[in-house]
Amino acid sequence: MLDDLRPRLIQASALERLRLVAEYFPEQAVFSTSFGLEDQILSHLIFTHELPIQVFTLDTGRNFQETYATWNKTLLKYGQPIAVYYPQRESVEQLMLAKGPNSFYESVDNRKECCFIRKVEPLNRALAGKAAWVTGIRAEQSQNRQTMDPVEWDAAHNLVKVHPLFDWTWDQAVAFTKEHNVPVNTLHQQGFVSIGCAPCTRAIRPGEDFRAGRWWWEDLSAKECGLHVTAHHNGPDPVVEPVPAG
Repeated sequence: MLDDLRPRLIQASALERLRLVAEYFPEQAVFSTSFGLEDQILSHLIFTHELPIQVFTLDTGRNFQETYATWNKTLLKYGQPIAVYYPQRESVEQLMLAKGPNSFYESVDNRKECCFIRKVEPLNRALAGKAAWVTGIRAEQSQNRQTMDPVEWDAAHNLVKVHPLFDWTWDQAVAFTKEHNVPVNTLHQQGFVSIGCAPCTRAIRPGEDFRAGRWWWEDLSAKECGLHVTAHHNGPDPVVEPVPAG
Protein backbone atom coordinates (compact mmCIF):
# COMPACT_ATOMS: atom_id res chain seq x y z
CA MET A 1 0.00 0.00 0.00
CA LEU A 2 2.82 2.41 0.87
CA ASP A 3 4.44 1.95 -2.56
CA ASP A 4 1.11 2.83 -4.20
CA LEU A 5 0.43 5.79 -1.92
CA ARG A 6 3.86 7.45 -2.04
CA PRO A 7 3.88 8.60 -5.70
CA ARG A 8 0.34 9.95 -5.38
CA LEU A 9 1.22 11.92 -2.26
CA ILE A 10 4.41 13.39 -3.70
CA GLN A 11 2.49 14.96 -6.59
CA ALA A 12 -0.47 16.17 -4.50
CA SER A 13 -1.30 19.40 -2.69
CA ALA A 14 -1.64 19.46 1.09
CA LEU A 15 -5.43 19.12 0.89
CA GLU A 16 -5.18 16.33 -1.67
CA ARG A 17 -2.70 14.54 0.59
CA LEU A 18 -5.16 14.68 3.47
CA ARG A 19 -7.93 13.39 1.23
CA LEU A 20 -5.74 10.51 0.11
CA VAL A 21 -5.03 9.63 3.75
CA ALA A 22 -8.77 9.60 4.48
CA GLU A 23 -9.37 7.49 1.36
CA TYR A 24 -6.67 4.92 2.04
CA PHE A 25 -7.30 4.65 5.78
CA PRO A 26 -11.03 5.19 6.41
CA GLU A 27 -11.78 5.84 10.10
CA GLN A 28 -8.21 4.82 10.94
CA ALA A 29 -6.33 8.08 10.41
CA VAL A 30 -5.47 10.58 13.13
CA PHE A 31 -3.76 13.97 13.23
CA SER A 32 -1.73 15.17 16.23
CA THR A 33 -1.77 18.91 16.85
CA SER A 34 0.29 21.00 19.24
CA PHE A 35 -1.41 24.20 17.99
CA GLY A 36 1.67 25.54 16.25
CA LEU A 37 1.49 27.27 12.88
CA GLU A 38 1.72 24.14 10.73
CA ASP A 39 -0.72 22.18 12.86
CA GLN A 40 -3.27 24.99 12.70
CA ILE A 41 -3.14 24.83 8.90
CA LEU A 42 -3.85 21.11 8.91
CA SER A 43 -6.66 21.47 11.45
CA HIS A 44 -8.17 24.17 9.23
CA LEU A 45 -8.07 21.88 6.19
CA ILE A 46 -9.45 18.88 8.06
CA PHE A 47 -12.27 20.80 9.72
CA THR A 48 -13.34 23.04 6.83
CA HIS A 49 -13.40 20.14 4.37
CA GLU A 50 -15.00 17.78 6.91
CA LEU A 51 -12.37 15.10 6.39
CA PRO A 52 -12.80 11.92 8.46
CA ILE A 53 -9.47 12.32 10.25
CA GLN A 54 -9.56 12.51 14.04
CA VAL A 55 -7.70 15.47 15.51
CA PHE A 56 -6.06 15.02 18.90
CA THR A 57 -3.55 16.80 21.12
CA LEU A 58 -1.23 15.89 23.97
CA ASP A 59 -1.62 18.04 27.06
CA THR A 60 1.67 17.63 28.89
CA GLY A 61 0.58 19.77 31.83
CA ARG A 62 3.42 22.21 31.09
CA ASN A 63 1.98 24.07 28.08
CA PHE A 64 2.01 27.83 27.59
CA GLN A 65 -1.21 29.68 28.37
CA GLU A 66 -1.01 31.03 24.81
CA THR A 67 -1.25 27.45 23.57
CA TYR A 68 -4.40 26.85 25.59
CA ALA A 69 -5.82 30.10 24.21
CA THR A 70 -5.12 28.92 20.65
CA TRP A 71 -6.76 25.59 21.45
CA ASN A 72 -9.86 27.38 22.67
CA LYS A 73 -9.98 29.71 19.65
CA THR A 74 -9.74 26.67 17.37
CA LEU A 75 -12.71 25.02 19.07
CA LEU A 76 -14.77 28.20 18.80
CA LYS A 77 -13.91 28.85 15.14
CA TYR A 78 -14.49 25.37 13.74
CA GLY A 79 -16.94 23.86 16.21
CA GLN A 80 -15.22 20.48 15.93
CA PRO A 81 -13.92 18.30 18.78
CA ILE A 82 -10.25 17.83 19.53
CA ALA A 83 -9.46 14.72 21.56
CA VAL A 84 -6.91 15.12 24.34
CA TYR A 85 -4.49 12.69 25.95
CA TYR A 86 -2.84 13.36 29.29
CA PRO A 87 0.19 11.76 30.99
CA GLN A 88 -0.46 8.94 33.43
CA ARG A 89 -1.03 10.52 36.83
CA GLU A 90 1.06 7.93 38.69
CA SER A 91 4.07 8.45 36.42
CA VAL A 92 4.00 12.22 36.84
CA GLU A 93 3.63 11.95 40.61
CA GLN A 94 6.54 9.51 40.86
CA LEU A 95 8.75 11.75 38.72
CA MET A 96 7.95 14.81 40.81
CA LEU A 97 8.60 12.90 44.04
CA ALA A 98 11.91 11.44 42.87
CA LYS A 99 13.39 14.36 40.92
CA GLY A 100 11.28 17.47 41.38
CA PRO A 101 9.71 19.74 38.75
CA ASN A 102 12.82 20.79 36.80
CA SER A 103 14.89 17.62 36.49
CA PHE A 104 14.96 17.96 32.69
CA TYR A 105 17.52 20.77 32.96
CA GLU A 106 20.01 18.47 34.69
CA SER A 107 20.76 15.98 31.90
CA VAL A 108 19.61 14.79 28.49
CA ASP A 109 18.51 11.51 30.03
CA ASN A 110 16.34 13.33 32.57
CA ARG A 111 14.84 15.48 29.83
CA LYS A 112 14.05 12.45 27.71
CA GLU A 113 12.49 10.78 30.75
CA CYS A 114 10.17 13.76 31.20
CA CYS A 115 9.37 13.82 27.47
CA PHE A 116 8.54 10.13 27.56
CA ILE A 117 6.18 10.47 30.51
CA ARG A 118 4.45 13.62 29.30
CA LYS A 119 4.48 13.11 25.52
CA VAL A 120 5.65 9.75 24.20
CA GLU A 121 3.55 7.45 26.39
CA PRO A 122 0.33 9.45 25.81
CA LEU A 123 1.10 9.46 22.08
CA ASN A 124 1.46 5.69 22.11
CA ARG A 125 -2.06 5.43 23.54
CA ALA A 126 -3.42 7.92 20.98
CA LEU A 127 -1.96 5.93 18.08
CA ALA A 128 -2.81 2.46 19.34
CA GLY A 129 -4.83 0.56 16.73
CA LYS A 130 -4.58 3.34 14.13
CA ALA A 131 -3.34 2.88 10.56
CA ALA A 132 -2.16 6.39 9.65
CA TRP A 133 -0.70 9.32 11.56
CA VAL A 134 -0.74 12.83 10.05
CA THR A 135 1.80 15.37 11.33
CA GLY A 136 2.72 18.99 10.70
CA ILE A 137 6.39 18.24 10.02
CA ARG A 138 8.11 20.26 7.31
CA ALA A 139 11.51 19.39 5.84
CA GLU A 140 12.68 22.98 6.39
CA GLN A 141 12.27 22.68 10.16
CA SER A 142 15.43 20.69 10.75
CA GLN A 143 18.30 18.96 8.96
CA ASN A 144 17.16 15.87 10.84
CA ARG A 145 13.84 16.07 9.07
CA GLN A 146 15.24 16.73 5.60
CA THR A 147 16.21 13.05 5.45
CA MET A 148 12.58 12.00 5.90
CA ASP A 149 9.98 11.37 3.19
CA PRO A 150 6.53 13.02 2.90
CA VAL A 151 5.18 9.56 3.68
CA GLU A 152 7.00 6.84 5.60
CA TRP A 153 6.49 3.67 7.54
CA ASP A 154 6.65 4.22 11.30
CA ALA A 155 7.86 0.87 12.61
CA ALA A 156 7.68 2.03 16.23
CA HIS A 157 3.91 2.52 15.98
CA ASN A 158 3.23 0.07 13.15
CA LEU A 159 1.49 2.61 10.91
CA VAL A 160 1.92 4.95 7.96
CA LYS A 161 3.10 8.46 8.80
CA VAL A 162 2.18 11.33 6.46
CA HIS A 163 3.46 14.92 6.43
CA PRO A 164 1.12 16.94 4.15
CA LEU A 165 3.14 20.17 4.57
CA PHE A 166 6.49 18.47 4.13
CA ASP A 167 7.57 20.62 1.18
CA TRP A 168 6.08 23.92 2.41
CA THR A 169 8.29 26.83 3.43
CA TRP A 170 7.75 28.89 6.57
CA ASP A 171 6.70 31.87 4.45
CA GLN A 172 4.10 29.76 2.64
CA ALA A 173 2.67 28.61 5.95
CA VAL A 174 2.47 32.15 7.33
CA ALA A 175 0.79 33.40 4.14
CA PHE A 176 -1.80 30.62 4.29
CA THR A 177 -2.82 31.45 7.87
CA LYS A 178 -3.26 35.10 6.96
CA GLU A 179 -5.24 34.39 3.78
CA HIS A 180 -7.62 31.97 5.51
CA ASN A 181 -7.83 33.72 8.89
CA VAL A 182 -6.52 30.67 10.72
CA PRO A 183 -6.13 31.10 14.51
CA VAL A 184 -2.40 31.42 15.23
CA ASN A 185 -0.59 31.06 18.54
CA THR A 186 0.45 34.58 19.57
CA LEU A 187 3.83 33.22 20.70
CA HIS A 188 4.79 33.08 17.02
CA GLN A 189 4.68 36.89 16.96
CA GLN A 190 7.10 36.98 19.89
CA GLY A 191 9.85 35.01 18.16
CA PHE A 192 8.69 31.49 19.01
CA VAL A 193 8.76 29.40 15.84
CA SER A 194 8.66 25.94 17.43
CA ILE A 195 6.40 25.74 20.47
CA GLY A 196 6.51 22.97 23.05
CA CYS A 197 6.34 22.90 26.82
CA ALA A 198 6.83 26.27 28.51
CA PRO A 199 9.95 25.36 30.56
CA CYS A 200 11.65 23.91 27.49
CA THR A 201 10.89 26.51 24.81
CA ARG A 202 12.13 30.05 24.26
CA ALA A 203 11.97 32.60 21.46
CA ILE A 204 14.77 32.49 18.91
CA ARG A 205 17.12 35.43 18.42
CA PRO A 206 17.89 37.01 15.02
CA GLY A 207 20.05 34.64 12.98
CA GLU A 208 19.37 31.56 15.12
CA ASP A 209 18.18 28.33 13.54
CA PHE A 210 14.66 26.99 13.71
CA ARG A 211 15.20 24.54 16.57
CA ALA A 212 17.38 26.82 18.71
CA GLY A 213 14.45 27.65 20.98
CA ARG A 214 13.75 24.03 21.91
CA TRP A 215 15.84 22.57 24.79
CA TRP A 216 18.32 25.41 24.19
CA TRP A 217 20.67 24.14 26.91
CA GLU A 218 21.39 20.96 24.92
CA ASP A 219 23.58 20.20 21.91
CA LEU A 220 21.82 20.54 18.54
CA SER A 221 22.14 16.82 17.82
CA ALA A 222 19.81 15.99 20.73
CA LYS A 223 16.93 18.23 19.66
CA GLU A 224 14.11 15.66 19.39
CA CYS A 225 11.70 14.59 22.12
CA GLY A 226 11.02 11.06 20.93
CA LEU A 227 7.76 11.70 19.09
CA HIS A 228 9.53 11.83 15.72
CA VAL A 229 12.60 9.61 15.56
CA THR A 230 15.10 10.84 12.96
CA ALA A 231 18.80 10.71 12.19
CA HIS A 232 21.09 12.97 14.21
CA HIS A 233 23.16 15.80 12.77
CA ASN A 234 25.67 18.34 14.02
CA GLY A 235 25.07 21.26 11.67
CA PRO A 236 22.86 24.33 11.86
CA ASP A 237 19.16 24.24 11.03
CA PRO A 238 17.30 26.65 8.74
CA VAL A 239 16.82 30.22 9.92
CA VAL A 240 13.31 31.65 9.89
CA GLU A 241 11.71 34.91 10.95
CA PRO A 242 8.91 35.26 13.52
CA VAL A 243 5.33 35.75 12.30
CA PRO A 244 4.72 39.50 11.99
CA ALA A 245 1.94 40.91 14.13
CA GLY A 246 -1.27 41.91 12.43
